[in-house]
Amino acid sequence: MPSNPEVLFLYMRMPAFSLSKAERLKSGRTISMLFAPGGQAILSYPVRVVWVCAPLLPGHSPLRIGFSVPKRNFKTAVLRNRLRRRLREAWRLHQHELRPILLEAAPPDHAIALMFIYIAKEELPYAEIERGVIKIRHKFPKRAL
Repeated sequence: MPSNPEVLFLYMRMPAFSLSKAERLKSGRTISMLFAPGGQAILSYPVRVVWVCAPLLPGHSPLRIGFSVPKRNFKTAVLRNRLRRRLREAWRLHQHELRPILLEAAPPDHAIALMFIYIAKEELPYAEIERGVIKIRHKFPKRAL
């Protein structure tokens, strides 16, 4: 913690730009729910977001997020990891804008699970990926089913 009052004030006002371990989508059951017939999708090129509402379990985060880059389109792990890092970074920097919209859409006592999938066939610069993540804010429904 900074000791200078002016720096402390700025430090306290900054939004949290982190993706905690509790927010990462790791459960195989939840991931399979995303791709089951009840899952919904939003296309915001070069990103496709698949999401589903699920009952909120005690001790779990109300928002769970995963990132995926298909091996079919990008053969080398180095490239897949680079694109996945870009997706994560775009989410991390804009989550303070997207998180309230996503949480507002969830019914009470429900959580939202999201999977960001990179759908472009070629590697795109970070700015285009970021633009796609930001556009999700306008396409996400006001109320989830």
